[in-house]
Amino acid sequence: MELEKNTLLFGADPTPRIVAIELGETGTVKVYRRERDGSTIADVEPFHPFVWADSDVVDLGIETEKLRSDLKYGWLITVDSWKELIALRNGLKKAGRAFFAFNDPVQHYLTATGRTLFKELALEELKRMQLEVLSFSDGENDRIMSIALSDHTGWEELIVVDPKNPAESEHAALKRLTALIKERDPDVIEGHNLFRFDLPYLVERARAAKTKLDWGRSGGFLRSRPSRLQIAEKTIDYPKFNIDGRHFVDTFLLAQFYDVGMRSLSGFDRIDVARHFGFCASDELSALAGKELQRAYIDNEERFRQRALCAVRETRAIADLLSPSYFIQAQIFPYNYQDVIVRGNATRINALFLREYFRQRHSIPEMPMARSFEGGYTDIFFTGVARNVWHCDIASLYPSVMLQFDCFPATDQLQIFRHLLTDLRTFRLEVKAQMRSAKDPKEQRHFHALQNTFKILINSFYGYLGFAQGHFADFDAAARVTQIGRDLLKKMIDWLNAQGAQVIEVDTDGIYFVPPDKIDIGDLQKGLAKELPPGIEVEFDEHFDAMFSYKAKNYALLTPEGDVIIKGGALKSRGLEKFQRVFLEEMIKLIMEGKPEAIVDLREKFEKEIRDRDWNIDMLMKTDTLQDSLDKYRQKIAGSARNRAAAYELALASGRNYKPGEQISYYIKATPKKVPAYEAAKFATDFDPQNRDENVDYYVAKLDELVKKFSAMIPAPEQETLKL
Repeated sequence: MELEKNTLLFGADPTPRIVAIELGETGTVKVYRRERDGSTIADVEPFHPFVWADSDVVDLGIETEKLRSDLKYGWLITVDSWKELIALRNGLKKAGRAFFAFNDPVQHYLTATGRTLFKELALEELKRMQLEVLSFSDGENDRIMSIALSDHTGWEELIVVDPKNPAESEHAALKRLTALIKERDPDVIEGHNLFRFDLPYLVERARAAKTKLDWGRSGGFLRSRPSRLQIAEKTIDYPKFNIDGRHFVDTFLLAQFYDVGMRSLSGFDRIDVARHFGFCASDELSALAGKELQRAYIDNEERFRQRALCAVRETRAIADLLSPSYFIQAQIFPYNYQDVIVRGNATRINALFLREYFRQRHSIPEMPMARSFEGGYTDIFFTGVARNVWHCDIASLYPSVMLQFDCFPATDQLQIFRHLLTDLRTFRLEVKAQMRSAKDPKEQRHFHALQNTFKILINSFYGYLGFAQGHFADFDAAARVTQIGRDLLKKMIDWLNAQGAQVIEVDTDGIYFVPPDKIDIGDLQKGLAKELPPGIEVEFDEHFDAMFSYKAKNYALLTPEGDVIIKGGALKSRGLEKFQRVFLEEMIKLIMEGKPEAIVDLREKFEKEIRDRDWNIDMLMKTDTLQDSLDKYRQKIAGSARNRAAAYELALASGRNYKPGEQISYYIKATPKKVPAYEAAKFATDFDPQNRDENVDYYVAKLDELVKKFSAMIPAPEQETLKL
């Protein structure tokens, strides 16, 4: 494709079919490439790391190059090996010199060469293997039950540890796993919660079994180091694993990133994600867990084998859906594949700037001083139920404002920001057209991933302006963008009100409103468009039968097809048990349909199902994410800085060293006398469906709390809703 020749975006070096890069012997890297016949070859290439410095370093006896223009870092210092780079950085620090250098050798190499991974490689040619481990623990014994494997071709193998001879069988299972990885030679190993469970658990069991996990393409062993990832408001601590010549992709993290924009997942366990996307082969198999799963394993039941294979198939399906955009991003950004996934959008954009400034031998600025500025416009004008609701927004508000009003970084002397943003918008329109005309499903999937990647990038440019770690960030330009955006939205609201419309809510770039009676919606759109400056396009993109407006950024929408869309943590909080979320959605739908009298029957139905113990435990269990370390939790409790919490108390009692970001699923069991919930909490994996012990009165009370919380929003039958 012509767009892939754009060197600003895809890098200046067209070397095709690179699948991995690893640091080699002194002054070299090893570059793995996929041949057309499907084989993988490794080339050893020279590697010269570099540093951007603020002044010449003649006194250090190292050759330097003066870069163009007069930005802060105007000298380039190149050395012959990674070891020399570390020594140079230490020397510059001791000398009090200002400098900037990458910490990652792969980013160093890709930036210097202009290469990226996977050029001219179809996703179907990437060798992807999936791995899922099921484990057994009874308090005294801890061992692997099974290792399920599959790959992109549909190949599968299930390795089951013999419960009658666990020690010898587990050792053999781990040896078989390593042999299969070497034999099938994957570029990528995928798993759900791979970093926080499967890999550390396999390392632990390999140590106990006295066997080695030498999975590297050059025979190297698994390496890990503590890492921390910020995803929206959540911080996830995890061990980052690496292996020579291959990549690890954790679909748990892919699901987290997906949900930042969608906010539609009920949870992040594999079963939650698979159910959301409709990937579960069988609810009965998916529900097989805890004590019942262990019994099926010990009794060598066929359903255990099916459950283990179901898990790896779900992981493969999730990866098939969520990884294509990252595969394309690896063709764009100078990062390893697994690093592309965890880098923030603004960090990736910064990498494009640095690559092009390096290529043109141009000096780069120091990072700007961060400052706060006012964000987008959000407000709510009506709470309750509205009917005949439309949504209008400005197409790509912030990108449009930046291009139309020249809101660009002041230090970007090569105007990379303007060129990239302009090109990306053009490319996205071209790719969307190609996606619509494509007949081959494989082509359609590729174009969809490509346009989605461009969309993510386009929408990230505004964030880059206010990114404190961005060399070309510009907080004044960012403030100007939001100011113009707020002014445009207020102008739109004033105009809609003047026409007799009722605005319900505004959020950054869109407005929900009820149009005035007896007006053609097309005429309304044309009239509003005339009020906006050139280059700013308004879209009336969605229509809903009803809207339940609860509070700012928390609402529900009823589509003409009868589907309910819920937005906002107050209405779909993961702090609620699943039965509460289901009840809330059904209750809100009845309110929007004008059937509030049916809520009484709905509540009685749910109470009966609780008391009759009709549900699987996943309807009652709660999943909490640990925000603090266990030590920090203990300190807060000791200092009365917080109340005791069930998830943390279970984590402490388990004896396992849970990390921040890990999730714990639990339910409340019945007790002889009333005790706090944290004392009656029990791991969901310990639930035994043959000996049910959930506290039905506790869950009925939770149901009543929910009804009471929203009672003020339930209209009386005679109460009129907003309808113009």
